[in-house]
Order: sequence, then C-alpha cells, then structure tokens
Amino acid sequence: MQRQDLEIAMRAEEGSAAVRWWITDNPVSYPQALAVMEREVDRIARGEADELVWLVEHPPLYTAGTSANAGDLLAPGRFPVYETGRGGEYTYHGPGQRVAYLMLDLKRRRRDVRAFVSAIEEVIIRTLGSMNVRGERREDRVGVWVRRPEKPLLPDGQVCEDKIAAIGIRLRHWVSFHGLSINVEPELEHFSGIVPCGISGYGVTSLVDLGLPVTMGDVDIALRAAFEEVFGPTIRCPDTGPAEA
Repeated sequence: MQRQDLEIAMRAEEGSAAVRWWITDNPVSYPQALAVMEREVDRIARGEADELVWLVEHPPLYTAGTSANAGDLLAPGRFPVYETGRGGEYTYHGPGQRVAYLMLDLKRRRRDVRAFVSAIEEVIIRTLGSMNVRGERREDRVGVWVRRPEKPLLPDGQVCEDKIAAIGIRLRHWVSFHGLSINVEPELEHFSGIVPCGISGYGVTSLVDLGLPVTMGDVDIALRAAFEEVFGPTIRCPDTGPAEA
C-alpha cells in the first residue's frame, strides 16, 4: 500500500492532554536542540510530560542521518556538520527555514511508523495548500515536492520537481524525535553543499522562491491549523520555550 493510501488520522486516545506548542524566536544551536529533545522525549516516555511540538530556526548547518553517504557531503568545510540519530541522509538547516520538532507518543496514537510519516506529510501538504501551493508525495522520495512546469523538463521528459519540505524521524519507546522542515525563505544556494537527502537530479525551492510573500509567522499559523486537523488539539506555551527551560 502506498503512503498516500494510508489512513493518516493520528489523533491521541480519548482523554489525552493537548500537545504543547512551543516557538523559540532566537536561533537555536543544533546541539542545544538535541539536548532539549532528549530531555523532553524521556519525560514524555515516562509519563512526566505531555507531547510537544517545538518550532525553531537554526544557524546554517548540515545534519547527517543514519543513512548518510559521505560522498553526498559536497562542501565539508562550509558549515558545521552534525551526526544525528534520525533516519535519512544529509539535510540543510538555516535561517528562513521552519523546523518543527515533533515529540509525539505513538503509544497514545497508532504504533504505525509508515502511517506516522504519511500523517506528517499530510500536515505539510495541508499547510502548503492553505497558501495555494500544491505539495505532493512521491513513493520513492520522502518529503513533499512541488511541480515546476515553468522550468526545463527533466532528462527523462518529466516535469521538473523541487523539494520544499523534508522529513526525518526517530523513535524511542514509541516517542518521536526530530520531525519536519519547510523552506519559507532560506538561502537556497546553501543546499548546494550537499546532495539533499541523497537525491540528485531534483532541485530545492521555498515559498518565497515560488513567489509567495509569506512570513514565518504566516507559516506557523497555517502549520498549527494543519497539525490540529491531523493530530489533534494543541496548547500554546510561553514564548520562552524549552531552550530556556
């Protein structure tokens, strides 16, 4: 069964608390983000904290997933490179990109990793759709893609496609780490230092590159609405967020 055909509803069981929704406005270092995720995932797994979605931006950096191929790091000295336990290959994070770290307990939802990935894709697709951008899944490529008919055709004659959002997750005791990133207005040239997600032959785009004059705040509002449609209610926490907790 293809991901697009999976049941994507991932609401928590009845009686579960709303998901905490944290936004950190200042850039967060990657080691700090990992430390916060480790702490919060452990608390959630022990039943000491409610689930969490944390929205951040990072300074320019590359991350290597568990399937990363060293040859896909094309500019190793350009930005810091961090090894991470999430699935996937090399990704770029930087200013203008909304990163959403999803710390969700699938024991309270569904213990189905493929359905979970499909649900995350659905959140992105709905977020983009609210801004009149059609995002699409590809069975052979995780993430969300947009068609670019105004660009030259691919060598096989197919319409050009660019990646606009990436997904990488990890589970511990059925609680998720890492999450998704949506390109709002990052410096797209920074992606040239890697083969993004190990996929060559395709480009990378952003909402602003597509001609949408949107802000990070606009995307945050749309992302939260889409998340609640798929995963259920959230509760906004103070702006200090987990980085200072």
